[in-house]
Amino acid sequence: MLTSSVPTRREDDDRVLEVPFGTQALVLTPSLRSPLSLVPADAFDNMLVVSTTRPPKKVEQLVRERDGDPNTVGLVPVSGSPVDYDGPLWTTNVVHPNDLSGIYDRFERGMNHVKPGEGWVVFDNVNVLLMYAERASVGNFMDSVATNVRRRNAAGAYALVRDAVTDETYDTLASGFDAERDFHDDAP
Repeated sequence: MLTSSVPTRREDDDRVLEVPFGTQALVLTPSLRSPLSLVPADAFDNMLVVSTTRPPKKVEQLVRERDGDPNTVGLVPVSGSPVDYDGPLWTTNVVHPNDLSGIYDRFERGMNHVKPGEGWVVFDNVNVLLMYAERASVGNFMDSVATNVRRRNAAGAYALVRDAVTDETYDTLASGFDAERDFHDDAP
């Protein structure tokens, strides 16, 4: 069962995503908003990002813009194009968005670096997977990812552009999460 709560505010009055450790939250965002812009600053101390929309250089840039240390962030790049990156983020090999088992294998490898009770997992856009795989397969995949992160007692944030999916797709995906945080009316 999903629960909603109003996130707290930072000093600059931007909304901050609050997710207790062990909780897996479906984060409703506008299409251009990265969930990395919403997590608390200390989330970057130990984070694994599964990015379906941003190349490693852009993820690194977002981490730096939030005053995070890219050396403490791991990345699973999901893309239909080759990815060339030689920077401070720990990265796996690129994996195509239609290869859910490949994404999961790389995600599991990255989970070895996520510390229980202090790590974060951020999945930047679930919608992309829906363009390459059936709704039920994506739902099962996301449920497996969330279960793994939950067992690790890490915070999980999974971005979904709500306006881009049907109610049935939303219901399928939402059932695997503990909470929902709604940022979809915020500007990018």
